[in-house]
Formats: sequence, C-alpha cells, structure tokens
Amino acid sequence: MGDCGVQVNATTLAQRLGVSKARISQYVAQGTLAGCFTGEGRARRFDLDLVQQALHQRLDPGQMLGNGAGTRAALRDLDAPTPRTTPRTDSLLEPRDPDRYELARILNAEEDARRKRRDNERDEGRWVLADEVERISGQALAREIGLFEAVLKDAARAVADGLGVDYREVRQILLAEWRSYRTARAGQIRGLAEAAQMTDAEREATV
Repeated sequence: MGDCGVQVNATTLAQRLGVSKARISQYVAQGTLAGCFTGEGRARRFDLDLVQQALHQRLDPGQMLGNGAGTRAALRDLDAPTPRTTPRTDSLLEPRDPDRYELARILNAEEDARRKRRDNERDEGRWVLADEVERISGQALAREIGLFEAVLKDAARAVADGLGVDYREVRQILLAEWRSYRTARAGQIRGLAEAAQMTDAEREATV
C-alpha cells in the first residue's frame, strides 16, 4: 500500500524527502510540484503519491545528483507507511533539523545586511559614536559653566562696588542661586530624557 491520498504540510514533506523547507518552496516556485498540492502558504498540503510521481518524472539526473542519495532514497521510501511522530515539547530544533539550518542562514543574512547598513551610514557621516558625542558634549558644557561662573564673579564685583557691600557675600549669594538652579534643572532634564520615546525615523534607522 502506498501513501496515495495522504496529505502533509511542507515541513513533513521536507522531512520525508530529506531536504530543507526552502528546497520544497523552490520546487513549488519552479512548478516542479504543480498539481501536487492544494492551498497556499501555511495551509498548503501536499499529496505524497503525486509528489513522488512528479519528482521522479520532472527531476533531471543533474537535479537528482544535486539532491543527493538521501533524496533519491526518500523518493523510493514514500510508499512506506507514514511513521507516527512525537510532537515537540519545546521550541528547540534538533542539530540536524533542516529548519535549524535554514533559520541560521536567514539570521546570518540579516545580520550581514545590518552590518553593511551600519558601515554605509557611518561612511556617509550620518552616524557618530555615542561615547564620543557624550565626551565632547560634556567638555563643552563644562567650559560654558566655567565661563558663566566667571561672569557671576564679575557681576558680584560690580554689585559690591555699586552698592558698597561686601563682594564675597554677593558672590556667595549669586553662586548659591546658580547652583541651586543647575541642580533643579538637571533633575528636570533627566526626567525628560527617561520619558523620551524613539521617533518613527529613529525606529526605522535602528539596525
């Protein structure tokens, strides 16, 4: 007795043939399995008997050699009863699972594309190192604060001379007010930074 009429999905068919799901998709795209399945996408189901006939008839010797001895043996074995399989109890793939190889290949391709995009963005001057920006910005801010505090000292001298009061007291008052403002303002800016969300443009640029 053969598997005539037995319907399986792409994953099961790939396992029966000893190939990857990508190879099954290639067969479908090339028309090799035309008439051997119903439905589309995840709902697609393959008739094992029709698949066996189609592959024997439509694969040329070069393709058969490319698929390897395992595929040729699998085609002969399609007439055997479908073995009972045990559902997986976790999301881990077996080391020799074709899906594992396909997933690794896709992830590597995506990472390579992200790396090339980062390199292109950097070469075009659109990206800079965050640590470098933070260091330079911190130095510039420290210089500005130092200059402003020097202005406060000059202002304290002018007030003291104009009003005939002690310069050190005026300077102490001005610096105390300025530093109190700095502390409060730093807290406000920190809160705004923590609550900030990425813009659409930033999300699109994330790689």
